[in-house]
Amino acid sequence: MGGKRRKTRTHVKDQPEDLGKVPRSFVVKSGVVGNSLCHLVKDFRRVMEPNTASKLRERKGNKLRDFLSIASHFGVTHSVIFSRTEKGPNLRIARFPRGPTVHFQIASYSLTKDVLALQKTPKSPGNDYKTAPLIVLNNFSPESKHMKLVATILQNLFPTINVSTIKLAEARRVVLFNYNSDTNEIEMRHYGVNVKMSGVSKSIKSVIQTTVPNLQGYDDISEFVLRGAFASESDVEDGPDVTMPLPQKYIGKGNKQSENRSIRLAELGPRMGLKLVKIQEGLCDGEVIHHEFVKKTQAELKKMKAEREKRARLKAERRKEQERNVARKNALKKKPSGDDGDDDDDDDRAYDQGDDDDEMDGMDEDE
Repeated sequence: MGGKRRKTRTHVKDQPEDLGKVPRSFVVKSGVVGNSLCHLVKDFRRVMEPNTASKLRERKGNKLRDFLSIASHFGVTHSVIFSRTEKGPNLRIARFPRGPTVHFQIASYSLTKDVLALQKTPKSPGNDYKTAPLIVLNNFSPESKHMKLVATILQNLFPTINVSTIKLAEARRVVLFNYNSDTNEIEMRHYGVNVKMSGVSKSIKSVIQTTVPNLQGYDDISEFVLRGAFASESDVEDGPDVTMPLPQKYIGKGNKQSENRSIRLAELGPRMGLKLVKIQEGLCDGEVIHHEFVKKTQAELKKMKAEREKRARLKAERRKEQERNVARKNALKKKPSGDDGDDDDDDDRAYDQGDDDDEMDGMDEDE
């Protein structure tokens, strides 16, 4: 009887000091969103892999503070929240632990299965999701302060890259955020990178990349090769405008360094059209930095700020009073049983966290 097999790990776990270097995220849904939006949440988790909780289990009673309490332990830096209101689906991207938060309205979306169903030969992802995607931001004007902030938040969702040290084999996916100034929408697209031989047909590729091609139905190999003359346009790569020598070895047969290869993008899905609603200073709360539809006067802003400060002051006073009550109750419990004490059970009540309930149900009301 052989000895017990010893399992050897083929990967190295992230060290605690490395947790803060890579952005990590929770992608969750809030409230009743419907089956279609549930599938969109799963698709977006795939986009954010491998630096997201892909198998995160949510409960109906979960609040934002529940995820915030464990975010620092797992090095989570962002929360992406999908919700639905009477006006339609919404998306919030919040930075842990103190904000800011960007609120979007999802004007349109297509699931991954719908995007792939429109393609004649959809790309098989394989191991593409084991590496983080590259992010491309287009048409975000640096002159607009709020759009510059939105671009920064979207960029920080994904790991940064160092052009001089990046491994070409890790560049397998691309996430594009394109701002359309005509429709005032941010278009989100997700692509996979295809690297193929250029300037040859499928028949030639099969001869080069395989040891023995399938010659069944052909009298001579020349017939197999010459059939490329009748190939469709999709069988032959585009011209030299998309062809370049590989600076490093890439995944796939024959993709060696310095070989000329054609680079193409195949859409993986999902798609989203996002409309900016507002930007808040805090974590789904706090002062509204920018609102797309509601404009406040200086007097209204001062009044709202005073109300927030008043609520924060009252909350701090209640918390201090409750802490004193709990401390007094604990002191009474430590006294001998013969001592008289006022065992007021009301003083042992839990902290009033009514102001802490960062409700995740639906989009916040316009301030």
